[in-house]
Amino acid sequence: MRFARSAAVALSLLVLTGACRDYQFTRHVASQDGLVAADKFATYGREQAISVAIGREFGRPYNSGPEKQVEVAITYAKNKFNADITDISGDPQSNRIVVTFKSGWRVAIVPIDDGKTGDETTIPS
Repeated sequence: MRFARSAAVALSLLVLTGACRDYQFTRHVASQDGLVAADKFATYGREQAISVAIGREFGRPYNSGPEKQVEVAITYAKNKFNADITDISGDPQSNRIVVTFKSGWRVAIVPIDDGKTGDETTIPS
């Protein structure tokens, strides 16, 4: 009887431990599984292609932490697409950049790690 109680308590603790989240959001947020491929999404229009280019720059490893990745991606966006963007802000903790385009379309961009750079994205005129 004593062994059964101990086993039940141990099993309960094991189940509860497995239910705790790990707080490593990057792999969950940046996962492209189940989404339209970045190259395909970029063909939907100019703003979509720009968001893919920014996401690719955001996904490049800079080995300086998430704050630096956000800073580099925002700088890239401002330098390359300033005429198309009215507002841009980044949140390194939630691993996303929010861009508002002149058309009014607002998009949250997450890192795209597909081995390409933003300059390799074809941007329609």
